[in-house]
Amino acid sequence: MTAAQHARVAVIDIGKTNAKVVVLDGETGAEIAIRKTANSVVAGPPYPHYDVEALWSFILTALASFAEVPGYDAISITTHGASAALLDAGGQLAMPVLDYEHGYPAEVVAEYEALRPAFSETCSPALPVGLNLGAQLHYQKTVFPEAFAQVRTILTYPQYWAFRLTGVAVNEVTSLGCHTDLWNPGQGAYSTLVDRLEIKAQMASVRSAFDVLGPVLPEVRTTIGLDVAVPVYCGIHDSNASLLPHLVMRQPPFSVVSTGTWVICLAVGGNPAGLDPARDTLSNVDAFARPVPSARFMGGREYEILTQGVAEPSPDALESAARTVIAKGVMILPNAVEGSGPFPGRKGRWVGEPASDTERVAAVSLYVAMMTATCLDLVKAAGPIVVEGPMARNSVFLAALASITGRDVIIDAEGGVSGTALGAAMLAGVRPRAGHPAVISPLFDVTSHVGRWRAALASDL
Repeated sequence: MTAAQHARVAVIDIGKTNAKVVVLDGETGAEIAIRKTANSVVAGPPYPHYDVEALWSFILTALASFAEVPGYDAISITTHGASAALLDAGGQLAMPVLDYEHGYPAEVVAEYEALRPAFSETCSPALPVGLNLGAQLHYQKTVFPEAFAQVRTILTYPQYWAFRLTGVAVNEVTSLGCHTDLWNPGQGAYSTLVDRLEIKAQMASVRSAFDVLGPVLPEVRTTIGLDVAVPVYCGIHDSNASLLPHLVMRQPPFSVVSTGTWVICLAVGGNPAGLDPARDTLSNVDAFARPVPSARFMGGREYEILTQGVAEPSPDALESAARTVIAKGVMILPNAVEGSGPFPGRKGRWVGEPASDTERVAAVSLYVAMMTATCLDLVKAAGPIVVEGPMARNSVFLAALASITGRDVIIDAEGGVSGTALGAAMLAGVRPRAGHPAVISPLFDVTSHVGRWRAALASDL
């Protein structure tokens, strides 16, 4: 970690669903300006892909709007994983940035399965669609050989945006180490898959997330109205950005539950041995290149699907409905989004019916808590559980998680800047704020509800 050296840091934060540019105070880490936009997917051709030019336009507009007020003197970057940018000899995209939710023909999937290294080498489980970045590269190379032949440089996604800003092309371990099949965390090097795919020459060199790659390019400076050279930091995978403040402020063992489109459970101080690749457990790699046992499911997406069109109830109404739902045994079984998480291959169903919209939200909140607790068990998490992101505002989720695990569940009582933005800003020396941690009370006993849920899961086998 470097000492704080910037008055304000602008963070480009691209999630799977939304993107934002945030300016943070260098001394306190407080958020002082923000702009947001949707992260849209273009249907094709040649395949579903992110609208990177729309994102670039948004980024430039936001950076320009913040150039004078509040101002910033460094830029850092964080994005979702499972994405790479493929550049041609001129530094332009040789192929669009593939949407990781796109599926591939069965024969392509079978070919890749024969290529990918064993879990013991990569700590990366076999995942559906394009959630293994190696599978994306194999698909692009196999199905679009002429376009792929033009690829000269392969960049992990945060580093693509750093390249757009600086012209410097690198990769970074947190994005390489998030279930890509491309990284060997034990050796701290590319896996054997890179040679099998014959892409080693195209893989950019690996740099630390904390490295300054260079100043903003002169033409970009002119576009966004910067009067001085501003350094751009290498960037970091979003879940690891959320983790970074806690690595600095806490002693292991502890867990971080990062909630967004995905609910990702990271067991700091845990042992990667014994992870079950069939249940979506893996080893992430933190900003210091250390393995972190992890498990995840698409909890935010599931919550959104299951509560679509329903207004968010007040905490009191939600907690009352949760007690009713528990008493009636109303529950949802996994999965609303199939193919990943601790129960892959299952199709979700309701047990009982919620009598109101509020009961529906309560039942779904309990479901996300039970799935999260399952993920924490799978990675043998120990110590307090820190919850970040949207679910940190859901009182039933928090109380249920505390009841199920029997451990302290901690949130920042004042909310504030998201973990991803703060973690990315810390690469530029921003100090993690102490915050106002609050320990959540269980509020109600969910033991019987969890028991019925697990029994229903067993009966579906």
